Amino acid sequence: MATQVRMTGVDELVARLESVKYDVKYKGGRFALRKAAQVVRDAAKSNAQGIDDPETASAIYKNITERWGSKTFKRTGDLSFRVGVLGGARITKKAPKGSQPVGPGGDTRYWAYVEFGTERSRAQPFMQRALQQNAQAATDMFIRQYSIAIDRALKKAAKVR
Repeated sequence: MATQVRMTGVDELVARLESVKYDVKYKGGRFALRKAAQVVRDAAKSNAQGIDDPETASAIYKNITERWGSKTFKRTGDLSFRVGVLGGARITKKAPKGSQPVGPGGDTRYWAYVEFGTERSRAQPFMQRALQQNAQAATDMFIRQYSIAIDRALKKAAKVR
């Protein structure tokens, strides 16, 4: 014998769950991921400060930043942040006189030569070391911030009822 049950209000519940999912996954996830990237960024800045030459006008540590990975998000829907040096690592001919520096630390496109070394200078890794030494701290920060976002979303969903 087949029994039919008609439930009302399920659509509202599904919509609420979807909103919590969006809030937690995208808003809370992005916030938590940014905080984790900032742990690595701060370590890279302190590492670069130790190897920067104070007598030069450019400072690599001032150009280290974290950026939202919009290309990755548009392509795959995955959240990502990148930690890197403003201006990239392109070495081209000298910039024309009077052109603006790339970032607050000046033109630091040479940072890859410092990071990976050349045939005449030894490598002084500051970015790789920052990630290796702080991977667990960044993971812990992500977990802590993401759980706060989940709790906040659940609390908000409970208030709506």
